[in-house]
Amino acid sequence: MTNSDTPLGRPLLVLASASPRRLDLLAQVGIVPDVVAPADLDETPGATELPRVYAERLAEEKAATLAAKHKDAFILAADTVVACGRRILPKAETEEQARTCLKLLSGRAHRVYTGISLFKDGKPKTKSVMTRVQFARLSDAELNAYVECGEWQGKAGGYAIQGHAAAFIRGLNGSYSNVVGLPLHETVNLLKGSGFPVYQAPTS
Repeated sequence: MTNSDTPLGRPLLVLASASPRRLDLLAQVGIVPDVVAPADLDETPGATELPRVYAERLAEEKAATLAAKHKDAFILAADTVVACGRRILPKAETEEQARTCLKLLSGRAHRVYTGISLFKDGKPKTKSVMTRVQFARLSDAELNAYVECGEWQGKAGGYAIQGHAAAFIRGLNGSYSNVVGLPLHETVNLLKGSGFPVYQAPTS
């Protein structure tokens, strides 16, 4: 057993994310990272950077940052982006940002991209998944109530689909877990394709 192996003899899995939603999603399919170590990066998008490219770049940069510290481990990272056309919406940190995002999304369709990147032996495998989400038109009362509930804090596009904002979703085309923060089907396939024993029990 190498230093990067767990007591069960399988490779170490490191999640380069601070998102409790991603941990919950992985646990849903029986995957529990051995190490959770968020990467500290400048997440400012480039002036002409497209949403899909931005999501993939951040995911790969997050994984690369942790790969240098955890050699021989599997390093999994992701980044989720909400976009209206080519416009990348922020992770809302203020009520003003949340209101701006929700007003823009109200009554129209938008796209959610998640970039996922897996590093093993210094080599990245990176891809992205897109889901189209149709928002209902929000009344002032609905918008105000959602802002007051606080679920928008730190959320891309100013909403969390797994919370109260589920009532705003008229339709969804693609992966639901992608909108929550991690496309499970694609993530599991990425791990399996790289040799990680997905269905082996995690360490205690």
